[in-house]
Amino acid sequence: MTSVAAAGVSVDRVTARAFTVPTDAPERDGTAAWDSTTLVLAEVEADGVTGIGYAYGESVAAELIRSKLAEVVSRLDATAVPAAWWAMRREMRNAGVPGVCATAISAVDVAMWDLKGRLLGRSLAQLLGEVRDRVPVYGSGGFTSYSDERLQAQFAGWAADGVTACKMKVGTDPDRDPERVEAARAALGDGVELYVDANGAYERKQAIELAQVFRDQDVTWFEEPVSSDDLEGLRLLRDRAPAGMRIAAGEYGYDTWYFRRMLEAGAVDVLQADATRCLGVSGFLQAIALADAFGVPISAHTAPSLHMHVCCTAGHIAPLEWFHDHARIEAELFHGAPRIEDGTIGPDHDRPGLGLELNAERAEKYAA
Repeated sequence: MTSVAAAGVSVDRVTARAFTVPTDAPERDGTAAWDSTTLVLAEVEADGVTGIGYAYGESVAAELIRSKLAEVVSRLDATAVPAAWWAMRREMRNAGVPGVCATAISAVDVAMWDLKGRLLGRSLAQLLGEVRDRVPVYGSGGFTSYSDERLQAQFAGWAADGVTACKMKVGTDPDRDPERVEAARAALGDGVELYVDANGAYERKQAIELAQVFRDQDVTWFEEPVSSDDLEGLRLLRDRAPAGMRIAAGEYGYDTWYFRRMLEAGAVDVLQADATRCLGVSGFLQAIALADAFGVPISAHTAPSLHMHVCCTAGHIAPLEWFHDHARIEAELFHGAPRIEDGTIGPDHDRPGLGLELNAERAEKYAA
């Protein structure tokens, strides 16, 4: 396989599709509600080998891949992923990289890395260089649309899988949040941390007050207590939060400048990054380097089948998010999606690249 890559195999074809999968129940957080999730799939072919990549976002990203990125990436060296990454960024300059364009670039970049791994016969984690062979995960769900009973059942199930922590949504009804947090805490028992995520729903002073209430309930992670655009507010929360509570944010970062500003502001104890938004695996690796430079651990936001590979390469990590929607979708649409074992997930090195294969029969019924 190494000789194939050395010969300079060129990309022959780039295609994209979108799949919209309904949720298994209505879902809501502090600032939004939804009943489906769209996965954008990119496929990059070279020398009869196809790499796949994906991102979560809007189906229009698939059209951007077909209309703007396919021609840019075609005929490039299939193993020269940085060349493709920079070419895509230049192509999207006038369209505006942050947002949907970043989603499209992310999906293709992931597919390029997957293709390279397949050509070389290596898992993506091996290709990037592993620090560890497995990563801890935290269960993520507990939507504000759930009854207390459903929330407790979900968290109890993850605790039985050995997860290190579980995260719930707050912010829809702030007056009731402490009651819901208490119910979640009761379901977890000893030895499992409890995280809360407000998705930027609280005002600064409200968040400061609730931080103390939540800490008294043994909450150790407060995600987006205020908007991630409010770096001064996040820094205020980080300074004022009780001992033992970490402030986390960063999931809406689309490039390294976003992460740099957040870190320079001293806004977070944990930097979150999402390879399906931050320009793919290439962008996530840059976020890891920035976080390391500031001495802050990094945590991957959602998309566990993808993020377990890049998190295996990071030296200083917080647990990876095992997001209910995405874990369910990846198991539904792909062969080879990971399962939690003793609170961790890890790549199968016998499966090159991401180790995923599209389950075409199942995927077809969700085609957008």
